[in-house]
Amino acid sequence: MADYIYLLQTRLTSAQQSALEEVRKVAKARLMTVFLVGGAVRDLISGAPIRDLDLVVQGNALKFNKELQKAGGILAGEDEATQCLYYTFARGVRLSVGSTLSVSYPKPGKPVYKPATILDDLHRRDFTANAMALSLNDGSFGLLMDPLNGVADIENRELRLVSNYGFLEDPSRMIRAARLTARLGWQMEEKTRQRYENAKAENAIAALQPWLKHYELEEVFHEEDPLRVLRHLEAEGWASVLSSAWSSAKVNEAELDRLRDTVGRLETMGIYPEPSAAYFPLLTAKLGSKEVAGLKKSFARPGFVEQIEALEADTKAFATLFGSKAAAAPSDAWKMLFAAKPEAVLWLAHSNKSATVKERLDAFFNEWAQARQKIPYQVMQEMRITPALPEYGELVERLFYSMMDGKLETPEAIRAFLEPYSPPAPAPSAPIRRKAVKREAKMTKPRGKKPTEAQEGLTLAAAAEQQAPTGIAPAETAAARPQTTAKPAVPVKPAAAATGKDLQGKPAVAGAKLAEKISAPAPVNQSTGKSDFKTEIKPSPQKKADKSLVKKVLAKKVAKKNLPKPAVKAALANKLIKKTVSKPMVKKAVAKPVLKKSSRKSVAQKKPLAQAASGRQPVGKAAQGKPAAAKNQKGTAPLKKPGVGAAKSKPAVRPASGKRAVKVKPKSGSTAKTTKARR
Repeated sequence: MADYIYLLQTRLTSAQQSALEEVRKVAKARLMTVFLVGGAVRDLISGAPIRDLDLVVQGNALKFNKELQKAGGILAGEDEATQCLYYTFARGVRLSVGSTLSVSYPKPGKPVYKPATILDDLHRRDFTANAMALSLNDGSFGLLMDPLNGVADIENRELRLVSNYGFLEDPSRMIRAARLTARLGWQMEEKTRQRYENAKAENAIAALQPWLKHYELEEVFHEEDPLRVLRHLEAEGWASVLSSAWSSAKVNEAELDRLRDTVGRLETMGIYPEPSAAYFPLLTAKLGSKEVAGLKKSFARPGFVEQIEALEADTKAFATLFGSKAAAAPSDAWKMLFAAKPEAVLWLAHSNKSATVKERLDAFFNEWAQARQKIPYQVMQEMRITPALPEYGELVERLFYSMMDGKLETPEAIRAFLEPYSPPAPAPSAPIRRKAVKREAKMTKPRGKKPTEAQEGLTLAAAAEQQAPTGIAPAETAAARPQTTAKPAVPVKPAAAATGKDLQGKPAVAGAKLAEKISAPAPVNQSTGKSDFKTEIKPSPQKKADKSLVKKVLAKKVAKKNLPKPAVKAALANKLIKKTVSKPMVKKAVAKPVLKKSSRKSVAQKKPLAQAASGRQPVGKAAQGKPAAAKNQKGTAPLKKPGVGAAKSKPAVRPASGKRAVKVKPKSGSTAKTTKARR
């Protein structure tokens, strides 16, 4: 619906829209529905020029006569049988208003009409492309009614009969089909063409009604290119049926072409004449006076004859006014051209012989219109003169006329002319001060390396520690443990022990401080709910007491076994995870240290720490890293007193981590202690 409303607003001229609005007002006052039908809808959709407007109302259209004449319409003709009125409105608008009817044909060419609805009226029409209607009522404005799918035939550019017997019932449809194919360049649909040829062969044209014959004759003069239509009718044999005296040989073709060019130039300037009356003297230029008079009498609408006869008088009166001093100023002459009848302006531009009139018409077509392009819209914008002002349109017209007359040639003169119409500048608005809103710091997700397998194992063990109590340290549940704000910290990398690696083959952690960090519970990120390896949480006092207890137990065992300190620290770091101390596991960690591949050497070249303390050579399995001394009942090696050989040997073993060798210094009456040199 919106598309057809747009077509009504853009395809119709302002004069046609005004005439259409007048009919709508009268129909609304009489409580009748009104529709746009026929060729107007076809041309509106197909894009062809809209020559006239055909409207129908559901009721008696003859009652509209007085109201439409008061609205400015000039009655051009009337057909009582179809209850149709023909009008001519201002600026050459041709309009017809009829009643919605249904029709039957008891005999060919003898129609019987009855009042009906709009759908019945569409089914009685000639071709499907003409059997469409657009609603002009308030509740359904722009609604298209197309019961016979005429839009499809418009797209195919075909003429299709509504009734199979259309040419026999109304022979004027054969003449109309030939006229429309010549005007639009369309073709008849295949079956329609066969019926056309059959009706033509059977001489169905003999039943043509006189009124319809005169109507089709007049329609030729209303065509945009009447000469082309006339020649096509001659080729089909219908021109002699319409008029025996008139033919294309009687036409002044050269003057007709020049007149059509003038029509195009006037339409470009905004003047839209109805050229039918001006075509008539050129189309009948070689006819005698009696033949011309007889042709005028045969027209169906007497109003058209009145227009032809009034054309010369109207043009002469306008030529006198346009050539006088009243039109000396370009702006005055411009106003006269748009105020006069378009048909008089057309005929004056075509038939004028006065030098003054010719000079002013040439200036109208070539010079005066250029002044509109010089209107300083940018300067008007700077001076706050915008279309929002009530007098904007009138101001633009006055500015255009002044520039056309050459009164405003400089920018200063233009500004002086516009200054009285410039509204005052608006007062500056007070700045709005807004309080600064503190934005909360966004929790950025910590970025770092992917945690290693050792870190993942430590985190899982720490989480298990929080949930399950052990024999050494009392358990703390996640709900009971106080939540502390975690600070991002650099992830701790477990360092290799001085003499080897831990039980999982990972580098052993050295130092009690690092062991405390590893034994600390893995924090949980509040935003994601997952453990965060980069967050360091200080252990609670209870946890510190538990760690000290474990350290004391292991210290006693180290004093009894005379074991190397780095290996004990590595075992300590691993045992702090499980909170259990197992003697066999400590021995195994000391007896079989795992070396890195990069620093792997033959075992025979390295002396075990136990032999370094005793000074004896490795025998049997002692060469593979196990202590050669015999075990006592408790499973620990007997303590050796420092001797001369032990003092001389002082073996040093370089750890796999690249650190300095561990020196063993035996002391009398005490357990051997190991010290580790700093890097």
